[in-house]
Amino acid sequence: MSNYFPPAILFIIGALLIPFFRGRVRQAFIVLLPSLAFVNLFMLPEGIGWTYRFLDYELILARVDRLSMVFGYIFVIMAFAGAIYSLHVKNTLEHIAAFIYVGSSLGVVFAGDYLSLYVFWEVMAFSSVCLICASKTRASQAASFRYILVHIFGGLVLLAGIIFHVSTTGSIKFEYLGLSGLASYLILFGFALNAAIPPLSAWLSDAYPEGTVAGTVFLSAYTTKTAVYTLARAFPGTDILVWAGTIMTLYGIVYAILENDMRRVLAYSIINQVGFMVAGIGIGTAMALNGATAHAFAHILYKALLMMSAGAVLFMTGRSKTTELGGLYKSMPITLLFCLVGAASISAFPLTGGFVSKSMVIVAAGEEKKTAIWLLLNLASAGVFLHAGIKFPYFVFFAKDSGLRPSEPPVNMLIGMGILAFLCIFIGVFPGVLYHILPFPVEYVPYTAAHVVGQLQLLMFSALAFFILLPYLQRTNTITLDTDWIYRRGAQRLLSLAGTPLIRLSDNLSWFFNEGMPKFLVWFGQNPPGALKIAADTIVLSFSGQKKRAELKKQLEMEKELYPADRLYPWSIGAAVSLVLLLFFVYLFFL
Repeated sequence: MSNYFPPAILFIIGALLIPFFRGRVRQAFIVLLPSLAFVNLFMLPEGIGWTYRFLDYELILARVDRLSMVFGYIFVIMAFAGAIYSLHVKNTLEHIAAFIYVGSSLGVVFAGDYLSLYVFWEVMAFSSVCLICASKTRASQAASFRYILVHIFGGLVLLAGIIFHVSTTGSIKFEYLGLSGLASYLILFGFALNAAIPPLSAWLSDAYPEGTVAGTVFLSAYTTKTAVYTLARAFPGTDILVWAGTIMTLYGIVYAILENDMRRVLAYSIINQVGFMVAGIGIGTAMALNGATAHAFAHILYKALLMMSAGAVLFMTGRSKTTELGGLYKSMPITLLFCLVGAASISAFPLTGGFVSKSMVIVAAGEEKKTAIWLLLNLASAGVFLHAGIKFPYFVFFAKDSGLRPSEPPVNMLIGMGILAFLCIFIGVFPGVLYHILPFPVEYVPYTAAHVVGQLQLLMFSALAFFILLPYLQRTNTITLDTDWIYRRGAQRLLSLAGTPLIRLSDNLSWFFNEGMPKFLVWFGQNPPGALKIAADTIVLSFSGQKKRAELKKQLEMEKELYPADRLYPWSIGAAVSLVLLLFFVYLFFL
């Protein structure tokens, strides 16, 4: 087990070496690192390796089996394409953060214990937030702040679940868990937050579109898919995930259709696509788990490709809203071609990756007689074509001509897109290559006449619906309210409710000690007996009868008018006794 490195360590150490290189050498190193990692993957023997003892627990940095290897392959392939796509980026921090992000994601995938998993889980959160704030805009800084707060909260819930689990079982092994107590619910919550299961999903559509051009490409691939992996490892066959995933598929479509920002459209599309994976994990059969895993593999390819094409448009035009774009096919035909490959793949056109992966989950739902789920997943599949297959390329590259004539992006960006476009088609044409590495033996045959014809009918129906509804789908400058409104506005209201009384109390105390008290002492010091007389008469006035009241009030006004002069009327015996008694009671009760 010593002739290989844990994939996480390779990327993290490599990331720390990036600042020592410059120019072409740095670019070569950035491309070489994922290439070496891919070779390293082939050297990983199945089983457990790189184990350490820590506080009487066994830490496992390399648990290698078919499930972890599928995610390992696609994570490294994505790192390679992303590295080429980002070669033009001058910001060293962005490269470092991206590779640490990749490494920590691989660390989660190959971790065999909860402690290692949690450490890599948190490193993943903090490295990914750097890819958001690296945009250096006010919006990105605000989004990155919200992003890290949400993930810290999710990480703490996960940590609480792990502590409960270890305290009750005495084991830190990360393996099948299922819903069997408080610990499992907390752990599921932590995983679900990173999988962007609504209502825990708003962080994704809030933060990803604010990332850098290259950073968003990396973000689209890792966080949600590591969550899918952990759910597949710990909670296969958990019924609640079936409905959670199905809701995700529909939720993502609705918001993607409403959105105007092209990268936000694709961000909501991630939620929609991860929904298919979560539903497959919930179904839990061999077919469903194979489908969820295969779809995670294919999704990383075509979603990163779509994010790359959107990033290329943003990089060359500086614009992200579809209301400000259109007609770009005239000057960016190659980018358009790659975008169409990604759009076809996410829509599950035959001969693309999405066609051979997504249908496995839907077929699994049908085999388990989950009719409602099967219908809703098919409906969601049609909706994918509506928002990501047509809307995104149509409004960005066609539709009303914006007059913009940007050139194609740098060559490295085109190569990165070209690699992923090739793989989208390669997997669609040769699905056996993907099926061969899935966790369970695959007997599914995607290219049957019924499946091909049925899918084409579904897609044509979606296209027809799009152009019929086109007048209602026109782009507008709108702000879409999501569940993050609850904590973004709710937090403000809570702070307002809690903060206003505190602020008023602070102001009053400040006035009392800085102004009120000094003024009183100055006033009192001018004639203490006279001041006491006024105070006592004020008290006596409050308790006097109607007949005496007018007389005392007149006398008190005169005393105030004359103060600090000594020409005050002497106290009556009753008033003097009342004052003494008052002071006596004050002494008894307060001193």
